[in-house]
Amino acid sequence: MLNPNFYLFPLPAIHFGPGRFSLLAELAGTFGKNILVITGRHALEQSGRLRSLLDALRDARLNSFHFVVDREPSPELVDGAVSEYRTLSIDAVLSVGGGSVLDAGKAISAMLLYDLSVERFIEGREDFIPHNGRKVPFIAVPTTSGTGSEVTNNAVISRVGRNGFKRSLRHASFVPDIALIDPELIVTVSPELTAASGMDACTQLLEAYTSPFATPYTDALVFSGLEHFSRSFLSACTDRADDSNVRGDIAYAALMSGIALANAGLGIVHGFASSVGGLIDIPHGTLCATLLAEATRENIAQLRIIDEKHPVLQKYAKVGCMLSGSVAEDLFSDCNRLQATLDEWQELLGFPGLSSYGLLAADLDGIVKITRSKSNAVQLDHSAMKRILSNRL
Repeated sequence: MLNPNFYLFPLPAIHFGPGRFSLLAELAGTFGKNILVITGRHALEQSGRLRSLLDALRDARLNSFHFVVDREPSPELVDGAVSEYRTLSIDAVLSVGGGSVLDAGKAISAMLLYDLSVERFIEGREDFIPHNGRKVPFIAVPTTSGTGSEVTNNAVISRVGRNGFKRSLRHASFVPDIALIDPELIVTVSPELTAASGMDACTQLLEAYTSPFATPYTDALVFSGLEHFSRSFLSACTDRADDSNVRGDIAYAALMSGIALANAGLGIVHGFASSVGGLIDIPHGTLCATLLAEATRENIAQLRIIDEKHPVLQKYAKVGCMLSGSVAEDLFSDCNRLQATLDEWQELLGFPGLSSYGLLAADLDGIVKITRSKSNAVQLDHSAMKRILSNRL
């Protein structure tokens, strides 16, 4: 039995389903009068939903303040927002957007009560000090299906460049107070973003499932998430993108992936998300999409060297049957089915190589040296990690 003794992170109050967006003003009002609304730059406004949200807040006699996030949050972005709104007695932060918008809102809610820069509280940074968990209440509303940030306890903060980083601001209290997931918000997401964010969710499900810290609880969540994902992912990327039921399946899978990763951890793809993502400006979902097939190939190969009947290979095989829609045969064939399915998606959806974003072969040794992934399915040495990156340049 896997990890019969475990601790579970708290969950937000979760509101899931079409039409739930209309509840936001009522939910926000339970925290007070002054609401900081954080969104992306264009999509919500172009859909008309931003105007309807601000009108609903006004009609509920709430004071709203609007802040725009147009990139992955940096310390400067978070500090700037905190400086602007700290004196306005914000009662709740409400983020409506993709993973970057949710992470920015989570970080801003965590820092509004402090005078120090957020960088002092980011894991692995110089002069790091632990955050004590005090925050302004936070409501998370995803408009993409990928990161699961609506139910996790961390916000990813980055500074891209040669001395860059991509690390987390983290505390158990940073789990949002409310997560509202409305599939109707996601039907207009482009095929490219749908594919990338969906592969992020798939990566999180697979990495949490094969993590050495997986539990019966996280396994159940992952399997449920993968069932919904497998029946709707390609449809969401192609001919049924405007179907809220299809979008609901992917949104549900992303939600399950967030809960699972918070409790079981993630693997080598997300290890690279930190090291590669700090060096080059590549969207997180795209990085996951382009690395998952190759990382899975390497993990399976290394596990087979250890034990051809390794328990984690049995998990890979189970997922292989689910994603391919095949009846189980034997461990070797079923693992190969998983690999073939991931390779097929990579080819069909055209995930770009890392060199498209400026990564060079000369960068790989440095990246491998700083990449950590204690929750990966199997411990990988430097040559194995370099092979994954080399094969996806």
